[in-house]
Amino acid sequence: MKNIKGAYHGKLLRINLTARSIKTEDIPEKILTGYVGGRGLGSKYLYDELMPKTDPLSKENKLFFATGPILGTNVPTSSRFSLVSKSPLTGAIACSSSGGHFGVDLKSTGYDMLAIEGKADTPCYLYIDENKAEIRDAKTLWGKNTQETVDILLSETDTKAGIACIGPAGENLLSLASVVNDKHHSLGRAGLGAVMGSKNLKAVVVFGNIKTTVPDKEIFNKANSQWRNFIGDAPLTKDVLKEFGTPALVKIINNCGGFATRNFQQGHFVDYDSISGETIKELYYDKSSPCKSCPIACSHLTKTETRSGKGPEFETVWALGPACGVNDLESIILGNYNCNETGIDTISAGATIACAMELSEKGFLDNETSELIKKDLGRELKFGDADAVVKLTKSAGTGEGSGKILGHGSLYLAKKCGHPETAMQVKGLELPAYDPRAFHGMSLSLATNPRGGCHLRAYLIGIEALATPVAVHRFTFDGKAGLNILYQNLTTIIDSMGACVFTSFALNPDHYANMLSAVTGLDIDTKTLLKTGERIWNLERLFNIREGFTRADDTLPDRILNEPFDEGHAKNKPLNLEPLLDEYYKLRGWSNEGIPGDLKKEELGL
Repeated sequence: MKNIKGAYHGKLLRINLTARSIKTEDIPEKILTGYVGGRGLGSKYLYDELMPKTDPLSKENKLFFATGPILGTNVPTSSRFSLVSKSPLTGAIACSSSGGHFGVDLKSTGYDMLAIEGKADTPCYLYIDENKAEIRDAKTLWGKNTQETVDILLSETDTKAGIACIGPAGENLLSLASVVNDKHHSLGRAGLGAVMGSKNLKAVVVFGNIKTTVPDKEIFNKANSQWRNFIGDAPLTKDVLKEFGTPALVKIINNCGGFATRNFQQGHFVDYDSISGETIKELYYDKSSPCKSCPIACSHLTKTETRSGKGPEFETVWALGPACGVNDLESIILGNYNCNETGIDTISAGATIACAMELSEKGFLDNETSELIKKDLGRELKFGDADAVVKLTKSAGTGEGSGKILGHGSLYLAKKCGHPETAMQVKGLELPAYDPRAFHGMSLSLATNPRGGCHLRAYLIGIEALATPVAVHRFTFDGKAGLNILYQNLTTIIDSMGACVFTSFALNPDHYANMLSAVTGLDIDTKTLLKTGERIWNLERLFNIREGFTRADDTLPDRILNEPFDEGHAKNKPLNLEPLLDEYYKLRGWSNEGIPGDLKKEELGL
């Protein structure tokens, strides 16, 4: 660790819950430099250690909590960590990223990563500080929601500890279960809360005081000042996100005709103003709650007359609102609180309810599901039913009533009802708010994402809708394959460093290369940086291929490919994905079936 010690501890803590064994291992410097940290580090270990075709809910699956080299510094947004495993929702590689302060607390214990394997006989939680690591009893915590769990563990351990835990959704192995950290932040997508639940692991508690150092303070301070200046000058990161949070996007995306409404049957929501970031700020805003070391401060706390909590974020506003045809903001907020407290992904929960609404209105619900929903609601389910959003988010998060079906996602529901075409998903993961028919670059991003229908692996909305850092025509396919590759490789690095993807609204690849050089002491140029991102992306691709994914999975729902909008600002814009996919594979150096060949693997050192 001679060259890079400081930015990394070079240590992994391996916990086997079956054997109740805990041991420290060295992380080879070659892996740290080749995969950076966070998402890259976790993906590398998962690929190397997990047997192909492992059942995601078996004791053989593994969880990797991984930090990045900038955590523990005061670099802007240097708080994000990754959780990597095999998804019980998709069967693909799953990596979720979260902010707050848990990641910094984890790194302050002296470890860069936790590797959790096996299954405990009874409910347990992990307590880790710089002096010890213990597997502790959690039987009295089982059944508690995430907020209750955090309060109890803070009182039992240390009031300043970082805590990541599951709620009833994870305990009941629901495929949409999330992991909630620091009470208000979520590792939301792909069901990793169910993996924790399958291991009888209720929570991970971390607390430490070991510092992250840099090799040359003068070089680091220069790079750090550059980041702060650019982030402080860019309109989105300086003002907009700070003022209104991510729901500032509501009006913008709606005006593009890409605000997916009524389960992607429309692209425009007439009542968008009733659920906008401005309206949330006016009626329900409580206070700002920024992640550690974050000047952007997009995270806001809200409160109603009876409850309080974090959010809703833009994606949640959409999923529990327009996706379900709902314009009642308080119901959206209460549904959001339900998801956070029970520990379930808000995007997938809302999209699954929207799918159920369509199935119900078309008479497609099977008898069991129909009867369970009627029992939960006292009526049939229809678009626009705000009260149903509140009640069904609670059911989906506990697994009670209709939740035993809805809690496993839209594809499970739609297949059960014999109409899989109504599930708006990619690789089993529900799509986000941005209808690809309005954003042609995002169509490829969503189709090729290794974890499925997720927008956070190449956020081309920045250039297609926000003109940040440049404006690119959203209805053209020209250059979109290359832009996707650039953004995919760069975002992989951002996740692996431990930074927030919102920094890409202000920074360019040179900034990330300079910062990674400054914290590690290594000479990293932009070309090397992006090549490292490419290495990690290809490794994730190879993981999915090993699990049986093919070119046929790099696609979008038939509705999006074959049913153009008949109104709005994206009217009659055909979406032909196949030529774009051909170009993307060619530029990636993959075969026509999307498989990295021996030359590409040799080039990347895989």
